[in-house]
Amino acid sequence: MKWFRSKAVRELDAIIFEIDVNLENNYKSTAHEARKKLGVRVEELYREGKLKEKEYFHYRARYETYTQVMKDYHH
Repeated sequence: MKWFRSKAVRELDAIIFEIDVNLENNYKSTAHEARKKLGVRVEELYREGKLKEKEYFHYRARYETYTQVMKDYHH
């Protein structure tokens, strides 16, 4: 249920929303920055114990997917 998501999950979902919006609007550099932020926050939140293992793997996979999608995005 989406109503009872943790603060950490809501934060990561907001970063993903930011990435998606920037990709849709062709703001590649901003999307790259948000992708990096996602990777850092996923690791930090997991290390702090604020993400369950299942959530960690889900968001880590999203990060990897964005990395692959954006690998050829350059200025």
